[in-house]
Amino acid sequence: MDASFDVEAGVSRAWNFSAGPAALPEAVLRRAQSDLLDWNGSGASVMELSHRGKRFMDLAAATEQRLRRLMGIPDHYRVLFLQGGATQHFAQIPMNLASREGSADYIVTGVFSRKAVAEAAFHVRANVAATSEASDFRTLPPREEWTLDPRAAYVHYTPNETIRGLEFHDIPDVGDVPLVADMSSNILGAPLDVSRFGMIYAGAQKNIGPSGLVVMIVRDDLLARETQPIAKILRYAEQAKNDSMLNTPNTWGWYLAGLTFEWIEAQGGVAVMGERNARKSAHVYAAIDGSDGFYRNDVQRDARSRMNVSFVLHDAALDSVFLKASEDAGFIGLKGHKAIGGMRASLYNAVSEAAVDELVKFMRDFAARHG
Repeated sequence: MDASFDVEAGVSRAWNFSAGPAALPEAVLRRAQSDLLDWNGSGASVMELSHRGKRFMDLAAATEQRLRRLMGIPDHYRVLFLQGGATQHFAQIPMNLASREGSADYIVTGVFSRKAVAEAAFHVRANVAATSEASDFRTLPPREEWTLDPRAAYVHYTPNETIRGLEFHDIPDVGDVPLVADMSSNILGAPLDVSRFGMIYAGAQKNIGPSGLVVMIVRDDLLARETQPIAKILRYAEQAKNDSMLNTPNTWGWYLAGLTFEWIEAQGGVAVMGERNARKSAHVYAAIDGSDGFYRNDVQRDARSRMNVSFVLHDAALDSVFLKASEDAGFIGLKGHKAIGGMRASLYNAVSEAAVDELVKFMRDFAARHG
């Protein structure tokens, strides 16, 4: 793929703080737009070509290698480009990693990790080894309270919960049991030691590309486990054996993921993304904490998310006023999840520091007018 992202700017776009599907880098969208009718000199779009043809096979290989470089993925891990969304894999993971008679440990810190354990319970003895539900997921469960089983097939957790905005800022030590992480909302957001994990999986629609694609990084020994009796299409080992093409893959999503990985490389890599994301989130939290109570974030401070900043206004009657004014000012995606209300600003890689500056300015101006 051509590494150039120097594409002429054009139409005016909203400041997009949506939680997912979320903002994509504008340069990536413009590259895709320019390729839409004639990709790579083929005379057709990438969506119109066979996934078994040399052009797409070369794209697939290049995309995997870019991700391996960005994340430092060791050779004894496979990278899969799958379908179904992360929610489907809440069920598929226990099918592949545990026996029906076995058990798996789950750390529950929000709505999505709670959904993961609920789906897993159909296929394995799913043990809630720790939960912060008593705090309405405003805190992380203290490590000394985790009840991990050393015989468990795996330990599953969600490093970043998008709804409340709660994040683990380190990787939990779970001993020799494989650690499985749903990184849908924070993959590629900061440097990561992949070797600490047995499996990482992520829905694409936040930091990778469009919805409908799932990227999975799985250690070879886990692929060698005997699965539950399941269809071949659901077996990760079969997908690995067939280079994620046991069935027709999401070629458009795969292509856009490759462009996004290329864009991250052009920005300076994951380390630069991490520094940028830390600055963006610190800027928004400073606006909240410095608002004299006009805005409030209730998440434990050392567990605040760098990707999803939730906040409430001091008077809920102002919520609709805030949202209308923000939309009029060119912002989208600031309404909080229906489970908790309030507001939420999602600060994924494609959200620029300029966008965050504009949001903070708007928040301060709104507080000055309505405080």
